[in-house]
Amino acid sequence: MALVVQKFGGTSVADPERIREVADHVARTRRRGDDVVLVVSAMGKETDELLRLASEVSKVRPGREMDMLITAGERKATALVCMALHDLGVPADSFTGSQAGFITDAEHTNAKILELRPERLRAALDAGRVPVIGGAQGVSGETRDVTFLGRGGSDTTAVALAHALGADSCELYTDVSGVFTADPRVVSTARRMSAISFDEMLEMTANGCPKPAMRSVEFARTWNVRLHVRSAFTWEPGTWVQEEDPTMEQAIVSAVVHDTSEAKVTVTGVPDQPGIAARLFRLLADRQVNVDMIVQNVSDHGVTDISFTVPHEHLEIAREVTEGLQTEIGAAGVSTDGDIARVSLVGAGMKTNPGVAATTFETLAANGINIEMISTSAIRISCIVRQAQVEQAVQVLHDAFLG
Repeated sequence: MALVVQKFGGTSVADPERIREVADHVARTRRRGDDVVLVVSAMGKETDELLRLASEVSKVRPGREMDMLITAGERKATALVCMALHDLGVPADSFTGSQAGFITDAEHTNAKILELRPERLRAALDAGRVPVIGGAQGVSGETRDVTFLGRGGSDTTAVALAHALGADSCELYTDVSGVFTADPRVVSTARRMSAISFDEMLEMTANGCPKPAMRSVEFARTWNVRLHVRSAFTWEPGTWVQEEDPTMEQAIVSAVVHDTSEAKVTVTGVPDQPGIAARLFRLLADRQVNVDMIVQNVSDHGVTDISFTVPHEHLEIAREVTEGLQTEIGAAGVSTDGDIARVSLVGAGMKTNPGVAATTFETLAANGINIEMISTSAIRISCIVRQAQVEQAVQVLHDAFLG
């Protein structure tokens, strides 16, 4: 008998028919002799609807009240899934994040898990019942307020439970059948991978792959929780995310991913002196601006240019901070560019195969795609290009390395 944590995203429980499908799948899993712990997200686009309602009634939207509002969607879904399970003769109990034992910090709308006390879940399993937990929520150990783990938090909830309960696997069900070598909407020849390493999956999620949530992959790598990303619509085997097998030769490039969610900020004519960059990025960090790629040009006559990327939603704050600092540090100017995109190649085999960068740059150049910024790690090469050309960049690089 195995213990399996199964997480179902919003599209998987979007309506009564989908909820009954999920309940039927859980019942089948139980019939083959496995114990199941369920984690469910809010139904369909309910979280978006709750956010819309909040924006219509309030300009302030205090974090505490936002968390109370948003987590209501998951509580509704857990109760409905339990009802569907009872109809099939499967005893089940719904739990909020706090009832399930998730203790978090007090950072509303993006809380971090500090501790997990799953005693009530273990008791339910011992009694032969299926615990159904609302994803992405917990309770602050400091204030005792309800907290929300942020977008993608249901994946993190499932992985944390799999670790705490010693589950044999953690299945993340979504509306796609696994992890692909590129976005199938962009590259028609993209292939589903049967397996990928934690490190590769982390690089993919950090560079545009939307599922699973990056935080959940970080947690899974830390605690070696095997993930199975699969479809709740076809139920076919998907992609295993797990430790890299050192006995197997790794593909040079496993996937090509892209991201259109960022903008570029450039500070020109920055005095090339110690502490200037530290001052700039400390002010951005203090305003909770998430800086990603950073490029500093070679100093010329004592001045340099610094470019960096930020999420589109942080662009105005980043502009405000850099323009406010411009006079103080003696910079020549600040410019922003929202029409950029990032294309990235990810593959564990890059570590031992020279020439990947050369082929990447040659392929883009041959197709008239200019590179504006470059960032690398041991298993990743990322290039900033024009947003209008990013899909072409994905296609030609996929053909070059994976075609």
